[in-house]
Amino acid sequence: MLNGSLLIGGTARMGKGKSFFAVEAATGNSLPVEFAGATLDAVNEASALAWEAFPSFSETGLETRAAFLDRVALEIEAIGDDLIVRAMAETGLPRGRLEGERARTVGQLRLFAREVRAGRFQELRFDAGDPSRKPVPKPDLRLRNVALGPVAVFGASNFPLAFSVAGGDTASALAAGCPVIVKAHSAHPGTSELVGHAVQKAVSDSGLHPGTFAMLFDTGFEVGQALVADHRIKAVGFTGSRRGGMALVKIASERKLPIPVYAEMSSINPVILFPNALQQRGADIGKSFTGSLVLGAGQFCTNPGLLIAIDSPGLEAFKAAARGALAETPAQTMLTGGIFKAYCEAVQRLASHSSVAELARGQDGKEFQAATALFETDASSFLAHPELQEEVFGAAGLIVKCSDERQVLEVVDNLEGQLTIALQVDEADYPAAQMIVPRLQQLAGRLLINGFGTGVEVSPAMVHGGPFPATSDGRSTSVGTLAIYRFLRPVSYQDFPDVMLPWALQNSGAGK
Repeated sequence: MLNGSLLIGGTARMGKGKSFFAVEAATGNSLPVEFAGATLDAVNEASALAWEAFPSFSETGLETRAAFLDRVALEIEAIGDDLIVRAMAETGLPRGRLEGERARTVGQLRLFAREVRAGRFQELRFDAGDPSRKPVPKPDLRLRNVALGPVAVFGASNFPLAFSVAGGDTASALAAGCPVIVKAHSAHPGTSELVGHAVQKAVSDSGLHPGTFAMLFDTGFEVGQALVADHRIKAVGFTGSRRGGMALVKIASERKLPIPVYAEMSSINPVILFPNALQQRGADIGKSFTGSLVLGAGQFCTNPGLLIAIDSPGLEAFKAAARGALAETPAQTMLTGGIFKAYCEAVQRLASHSSVAELARGQDGKEFQAATALFETDASSFLAHPELQEEVFGAAGLIVKCSDERQVLEVVDNLEGQLTIALQVDEADYPAAQMIVPRLQQLAGRLLINGFGTGVEVSPAMVHGGPFPATSDGRSTSVGTLAIYRFLRPVSYQDFPDVMLPWALQNSGAGK
């Protein structure tokens, strides 16, 4: 049941900060239920409780922690259709997309439950001592990964379930043994509260400390900034804009004891169109690209916003097919009025740029509905104007037309870090593609052949991250089981009596 509450210490209560209403994405009208933001006192209370919960939660048995994650998944499913209906209203996303996102959300919780049961993340290491070694005895050393501490998680605007209250950052932090305080996104507070109650109930039913989970609202930046600055918070998970992510990185780095911020921020996800692929199937690639570009109104961090190709008849076939597909594409409701406005302004900047030509627009729509747009420039202009690399959050793409392979490489070498880079190739393109892959793997966390990056499989082998500015730390991922390692650190135990060691490192627990 929605009542606009903050969730702190196992309780639900109205915040004492500024009140607000959720907005229906399609109309801009207020939705039922008034919410109220948290105050700094609430931040302090939630942080204190999380710190109090940390010792016991970080040392829960693997089965207890895994069962808790499974219980969170069950409680989210138990909300039923109310969750989908509210999310549809708050985000403008269609039912099918949100039902799929709910399945992904509970699926990744269960994936982390299996990872916890397996215990691999502990990375237990045993190096037996040798008292007889000369000239000095060899110490007995044992190592395991331990949880960092309470984690602040920021809900994302574009994934109200999978990157929100019980999304990947929360699931991986809880799996690592870290209490979580979520700063819910103000664009979908009702969706957040419903999921928050599910997590809170799972905490209670699992017999865990009530400080294991908290959820706070805020209409501005004060609560989020205070969370990152709080000395009891030991790591941050964030998905959003480069400006927002870097603001949190700055706060975290200026603390007396700096902490890691894992911020997923900005990516234009280049697609390199190789000559033989364009010659053989340029029109088909153009249609497929359009489908990926407009998916979810382009509001994916992996949206293919840049295409790089050598000028050729195959490229013209690609453009003709893309233009035709875009002409039939209806405008789509964007997540918020602010996102819609920012998208329209970014498209207008491209349309009015002296070095950019507009190739196509999708169909116009109602207020808050954005039309797709496709633009073109040449390699020299792209290299001369760094602003053309800026992400447009929405269904807009830019083709960079090159004269030869040398220009393609020059464009690639001037790209910023990316989440994904896709290569459209045929067999005859393999030698050229093989030559460029070493460059590309320095630029992105995921490389794709003959696909587009908009589908992110939740898998032990997935990397959803990349060099700056795609993320603030390119050594990690926010999707897949490797995400748990963001919230762990290694500890070595030297010459400990067996009885004083953590159970997993004791002789009786070794290897089990």
